[in-house]
Amino acid sequence: MSENTKKSTSEPPNVSSGNEDNERDHPDGESLTLPSFVAGSGTLDRLVDTARDYARAAASDNTLKAYAKDWTHFARWCRMKGAELLPPSPEMIGLYLADLASGTGSSPALSVSTIDRRLSGLAWNYAQRGFVLDRKNRHIASVLAGIKRKHARPPVQKEAILAEDILAMIATLPFDLRGLRDRAILLLGYAGGLRRSEIVSLDCGKDDTPDSGGWIQIFDKGALLTLDAKTGWREVEIGRGSSEQTCPVHTLEQWLHFAKIDFGPVFVGTSRDGKRALEARLNDKHVARLIKRTVLDAGIRSELPEKDRLALYSGHSLRAGLASSAEVDERYVQKHLGHASAEMTRRYQRRRDRFRVNLTRAAGL
Repeated sequence: MSENTKKSTSEPPNVSSGNEDNERDHPDGESLTLPSFVAGSGTLDRLVDTARDYARAAASDNTLKAYAKDWTHFARWCRMKGAELLPPSPEMIGLYLADLASGTGSSPALSVSTIDRRLSGLAWNYAQRGFVLDRKNRHIASVLAGIKRKHARPPVQKEAILAEDILAMIATLPFDLRGLRDRAILLLGYAGGLRRSEIVSLDCGKDDTPDSGGWIQIFDKGALLTLDAKTGWREVEIGRGSSEQTCPVHTLEQWLHFAKIDFGPVFVGTSRDGKRALEARLNDKHVARLIKRTVLDAGIRSELPEKDRLALYSGHSLRAGLASSAEVDERYVQKHLGHASAEMTRRYQRRRDRFRVNLTRAAGL
């Protein structure tokens, strides 16, 4: 291995070059064109545009942004090493993964999950450019296996927001239109076990907006959410609560009524005085900020410093809270959260009875 390779860094400086645009272009279907042997026409050109739209929709916006950052980082790393970006070189990618894991220079070592995600981003980006990145190639697979064996750790889980926590959090919100909206976000997200992106992507009706991620139907007994989730379309039933003050469906109805929303995004911004609903859909970051702010205001885990408290909670705390608090059969929780396996659901259950089934005694010991 050369001296330059040994001195590599995980975060190379921002070095630009004339072909940087070519390296970053076409990550989301822009490269789709007519075959060279087919004459263009108005109809075919429109189909090309349609195909590009479908290609962009193959992954979520957040995933595409992450993949674009992965590609930009790897492109700069290759320039620093004097390596060619195209076609893919398993040897260089193996060295890149080792660099990410070693944390050389001033940059910290990345976690195994982040490295694995970056490799997925490179594979996706190469595929968009007509190349196949063989992750099973020994130069990649053996390095990644060694990284996982040496550095893998159990995932750091966010703290679950339990029923008493969510009640304390909504009690901190004001009684204006903005406060009503934020109550509906917290209660609906908790009762539905929703991801923050699923919360803000909801529309009032089916196909209300092009960027919709699902829609809501309200019935006498509760609300039915139809979601375009990571694992495909799924339905989430949210029943009415025992009290109007804590009922997610009633709070949602109040928000929609006073905000005068009957079409388009369910959760939108409000005017500065918090009295008028705007048209723009909320960003999922609003949910994360709302959770952290109300956790602090409610004094949850007040024995810890503020920085530690903020680090404990995120959007996933709502899903973990429902999974940990719902006293029902595990399979119902699994279906509600849209998990493909019971094992994934158990990862969200922070206070489940781990020794309810004692196979040691069942085996006669």
